[in-house]
Amino acid sequence: MRKRKPLDYYLSLKYPVLLVAEPEGGYTALHPDLEGCVSVGETPEEALANLEEARRLWLEAAYEHGDEIPLPSTEREYSGRVLVRMPKSLHRRLDEEAKAEGVSLNQYIVSLLAERSSLRALKRELTRTGRAAEAPDSWEWGTSSGGGIWTGVLA
Repeated sequence: MRKRKPLDYYLSLKYPVLLVAEPEGGYTALHPDLEGCVSVGETPEEALANLEEARRLWLEAAYEHGDEIPLPSTEREYSGRVLVRMPKSLHRRLDEEAKAEGVSLNQYIVSLLAERSSLRALKRELTRTGRAAEAPDSWEWGTSSGGGIWTGVLA
């Protein structure tokens, strides 16, 4: 059995954050690397403060249960480049949507991927904890009509 690092080590790690401005108001914040570690708030500051508490509780629970705790993706080595092949019609539609949002095609695709990946993690967590009924039939969070996404690592 591999020796485990102390809990304080994991608590000190800086995990990437995804902050979503909800079109209806309020914010959702989550750590994509920590499946199901999600919080909400009326303001970005409140959502991020709530996420800090959720992260601490998530890490403590995982540590106590002996679960493997993933390192932040910022600690892993990735090139940040992926080649994606798609139909021309999808390429055109994504390009038009990016222009309508006023961002580059690359930025738009990254935001869509980050959003969808995080929402899938949230849905998996709701299912895992027996709260799948709370998951909406369709996920309509996004970057358009008043919503927005911020990703990064908190200092």
